[in-house]
Amino acid sequence: MKILGKSRSVLFQSFLWIYFLISLYPLVYLLFFSLKNNDEIFYTNPLGFPMHLRFHNYVQAITQFDIARYFKNSLIVSVASIVFILAFSLMFAYAAARLEWRLKGATYSYLLLGLFIPTQVILIPLAVLMRDIGIANSYSALIVPYVAFNLSFSSLIFYGFFRTIPVEIEESAYMDGANIYRIFMQIMLPLVKPAVATVTIFAFLSVWNEFPLALILITDQAHKTLPTGLLSFSGQFSTEWGPMGAAMVLSSIPMIVLYLVLGDQVEKALTVGSAVKG
Repeated sequence: MKILGKSRSVLFQSFLWIYFLISLYPLVYLLFFSLKNNDEIFYTNPLGFPMHLRFHNYVQAITQFDIARYFKNSLIVSVASIVFILAFSLMFAYAAARLEWRLKGATYSYLLLGLFIPTQVILIPLAVLMRDIGIANSYSALIVPYVAFNLSFSSLIFYGFFRTIPVEIEESAYMDGANIYRIFMQIMLPLVKPAVATVTIFAFLSVWNEFPLALILITDQAHKTLPTGLLSFSGQFSTEWGPMGAAMVLSSIPMIVLYLVLGDQVEKALTVGSAVKG
């Protein structure tokens, strides 16, 4: 039995290592891609290690194609969107999961309908709306839709976590004289940190990589984000694939850093019980 258990453990670990290598390969390929020229990428060395390390691709991406401005715009839009997404979804989910008020069920169901609305269906009406309210070609033209489109999923995640927290915790706080605001800020929020980390990563990934809305709603070069800014690498007669790869490597850094910082909390979120751990 022990031998059989060890064999299963080795087999399972081998599977995990294989999966890890397969998952890691696209990142390695992108890194190699960013250090090659067009000839190596398509003809002489498409899959191997770069023959010459062309770090000037990164310099060209930053200077010639102004990737720093696109990076800044994406960072501003993403951080602002995450702040509003967390604030609104946390408050609504807490009210829907822990408080009693009229039309609570109907309101929660209405919010969840946002999960079933494709972005492509409302692109044109949304563009007209942004123009009519005077925020076209600004950061707000992206922040407002990004917050709206991510509220449904975020509220669903927080609602599930709030429902797992024992009611006795709130009752004890009420008996000690705490009001609803203090309970929410000092007691409930620390208990749902795994959910906050999970929503932050998913929402940041969604906003950071979003392309259709950014392409339609932002035509001003000064406010374009990274996904649309990458189009500038493609010319009429040629495309600078090496610098484009360098730009994609740089654009992936915030996402990797965010996951490294919040990864432990995401692992805890996989077990709902950890959300109420003392």
